[in-house]
Amino acid sequence: MAAPEKTVVVTGVAGNLGVRLLREIPEFEVFGLDLHPVRDESGLTNHPAFHLQTIDLGEEPSSRELIELLRTSEAQSVVHLAFVIDPLRTGVLDVDRMWRINVAGTARVMEAISVVNRNGGVIKKFVYVSSVAAYGSDLPLPVKEDHPLAGHTLPYAIHKREADQVAQVRAKSMGACSTYILRPHIFAGASMRNYLINILRGTAYGQGRLGRWMEKRGRKLPALIPYGRKYLDTRFQYVHVDDMARLLAWILRQRDATARTLTILNVAGRGEALSFERCAQIAGTKVTRLPGKSGCRLALRLGWALGLASVPAAALPYLTGTYLMDTKRLREFLSDDYENVIRHTCEQALADSFTVQT
Repeated sequence: MAAPEKTVVVTGVAGNLGVRLLREIPEFEVFGLDLHPVRDESGLTNHPAFHLQTIDLGEEPSSRELIELLRTSEAQSVVHLAFVIDPLRTGVLDVDRMWRINVAGTARVMEAISVVNRNGGVIKKFVYVSSVAAYGSDLPLPVKEDHPLAGHTLPYAIHKREADQVAQVRAKSMGACSTYILRPHIFAGASMRNYLINILRGTAYGQGRLGRWMEKRGRKLPALIPYGRKYLDTRFQYVHVDDMARLLAWILRQRDATARTLTILNVAGRGEALSFERCAQIAGTKVTRLPGKSGCRLALRLGWALGLASVPAAALPYLTGTYLMDTKRLREFLSDDYENVIRHTCEQALADSFTVQT
């Protein structure tokens, strides 16, 4: 077994970010947890000291499993990435089940850390990856980390808000353990698949016969936005998934000067935010204008019902609203390492989403 300070438990390890984190921390012994077995092509098995355990954080018995793993592994850090984002891709379609995994699962992980540390454990860091969506979809200006959380409408955004609040409230209950809450903007990069990136690619296919037919034939879906200049001017920030992995690795390698601290950081790529018009230009995607948000909402509902598209109507506020973040605290936190960790600008991160995946 590796030295305790080089042992980490990573939940949701088989996800895109989890795979990239493992590439950044080859010197760590990693105990990975995920809802589903890991496919060999994920690259996880290439890590020199990786152990996988299948676990369902949405179920109560996982609490005992977590406590036992944290105790026997002697891990000093926990990175919590497990979260249901896209119901269709994960197969978790029931919203209550999503909540049990996303929100109750976060509470279970933190409670397990509390129990282990009360009984002689050595867990010194807990890192939770929240989201810009926790703030809501229409913000008056780039918000700082103390801005109220108001995620709404979309279950993903609501659950990120609630899980973020759980992490803040429980941070002091884990003994000598520092808590890091990271709120990244939209993940980008060649390997990423999320609502906005897929819309810009024209590949937001649904699971129905029509969606599979279009995907098989390489057809592209247009990006739908309402009429009006303001929707073309709606601005977005992005963070490259590899930069996010580097940030997690950087945090894991640091020795905290004090224990039991709470650090909250907005995370986005360097440089300026991009208008939707510029995003579409970078992607080379066709934009179709519809009469108002109601027209777009109706189109999304129809596409979902027909199995043509995978973007729910509840996501519309996060596709048409501007929700930017102030990342000054992140720059100060990383100090001289900032540009070595956050290597991509928002535009570079987005542009890489349309290159061939490696």
